[in-house]
Amino acid sequence: MVQLPPRGLLLLIDSPAGVGHLSPREDEGRSSQRSRGAPRGPTGASPAPTMGLTWKQRVFKALLGAATVSGLTALLLILVGTVNVLLPTDTKFGIVFDAGSSHTSLFVYQWPADKENDTGVVSQALACQAEGPGISSYASDPARVGESLQGCLEEALALIPKAKHHETPMFLGATAGMRLLSLKNRSQAEDVFAAVSQALGQSPADFRGAELLTGQDEGAFGWITVNYVLGLLVKYSFSGEWIQPLEETLVGALDMGGASTQITFVPGGPILDKTTQATFRLYGADHTVYTHSYLCFGRDQALSRLLVELVQASPGLLVRHPCYHSGYRDTLALAPLYESPCILAAAPPDLSQNLTVEGTGNPGACIEALRKLFNFSSCDGRADCAFAGVYQPPVQGQFYAFSSFYYTFHFLNLTSRPSLSEANATIWEFCLQPWKLVEASAPLGQDRWLRDYCASGLYILTLLVEGYGFSEETWSGLEFRQQAGSTDIGWTLGYMLNLTNLIPAEAPAQWRAQSFSIWTAGVVFVVLTLTATLGAVVVHVFWLQD
Repeated sequence: MVQLPPRGLLLLIDSPAGVGHLSPREDEGRSSQRSRGAPRGPTGASPAPTMGLTWKQRVFKALLGAATVSGLTALLLILVGTVNVLLPTDTKFGIVFDAGSSHTSLFVYQWPADKENDTGVVSQALACQAEGPGISSYASDPARVGESLQGCLEEALALIPKAKHHETPMFLGATAGMRLLSLKNRSQAEDVFAAVSQALGQSPADFRGAELLTGQDEGAFGWITVNYVLGLLVKYSFSGEWIQPLEETLVGALDMGGASTQITFVPGGPILDKTTQATFRLYGADHTVYTHSYLCFGRDQALSRLLVELVQASPGLLVRHPCYHSGYRDTLALAPLYESPCILAAAPPDLSQNLTVEGTGNPGACIEALRKLFNFSSCDGRADCAFAGVYQPPVQGQFYAFSSFYYTFHFLNLTSRPSLSEANATIWEFCLQPWKLVEASAPLGQDRWLRDYCASGLYILTLLVEGYGFSEETWSGLEFRQQAGSTDIGWTLGYMLNLTNLIPAEAPAQWRAQSFSIWTAGVVFVVLTLTATLGAVVVHVFWLQD
């Protein structure tokens, strides 16, 4: 490449003496050069200049080179130093109605759209108790059941962004109350479900239907909930990975509603009766548990059965109740006691009569009356039997007891993990208190259930110790809890965890990103490139042309 002299510079060459003649312009130029003091040799002739770059040109070249090197370095940092990252994912919501025997609750759950091993990382966003009794109570007037759900539904929709209403799945799961209504009158149960579906189907949410849960599902979903909120199904490690804890750390679940009670746990050996086995897959791992649901052994139905047993044993319409405090007296309608399918005794001929109930405050007699509800004799001589001939492996490990288990023991101040003997002594002492003292010392809002805490406390003790087989040693593994990790314990969260397998997980958006140090270096080199380029332009335009 030929280097041309910059504009404004002249290459001067002296001719040998006596060779040719200069034009007037050439002579004027030579005189000008000499007048500027150009150096001369000994003979008086000017030396020939070299073809090298001037220092201004060298500055210009240096700036161009620096700009090129800085630009290439910044480009390499951008292309080589980046990694794939996941952008923040969208949030999905789900609504579950828990239609129990005594009331209905609504829960809103949320989880990231990208799911770990096909199960959403679900957390509770809202809990709301609907007005009125359970949906089975509307059997004679199904049209009113939808109205009872509207208040909580409106609260849920206000929480969820409006743009997400149409994509929010909504479910209603009914438990033992509707199971009993189905046994009593299937047509009425179908009418109630139809009314629920019509009311919820008009919601902007994506209503997926009303479902009657089996007792086994109710127990299994409760077990999932407990272990999920305790972080025992999956954990996020410090290294940024999802890990599954050891199966030995999983806890059992004890649930008690108004009409049924469930026990679910991982036994120490194989489950011999496969009808009591539930298997499911969560977070990429398979789980097999023992679970059984006892219909009619929920708190309300058990105490109703107890009262009917006492009525049957009484000669008249005056019943002396050993589980009610001494001094308690009330008059009850006789007919409602015989409406439940859990009552197997023949009803008296005249159900229009009223019944008078007097408490005697006798915990020993109360326990004897409660034992008659269980049919323990059917398990005599069998180590793997609970009661009523139902197979059950021996309990082991830690258990969480919730719902009515918790509410009863919370009232009795027994949720701080007392020993079995301490719990038994506390309940007996409470049962021996006269009714007036119990009324005077009761917290506000407990009037509705106050008379039954003695009976339900002794019932729970009998169920856990003589039924499920908890001993003084295994009792220490029992915890009575309503919540864990700011989440209500029950079957609904486990239900939603299971249902998220049916909701497609969106792939999280990917982008290219850099570490902070590489990003900083890239910015520095970009700034250097721009500075050097701008300097080269300034030199070329303003300096070299000077």
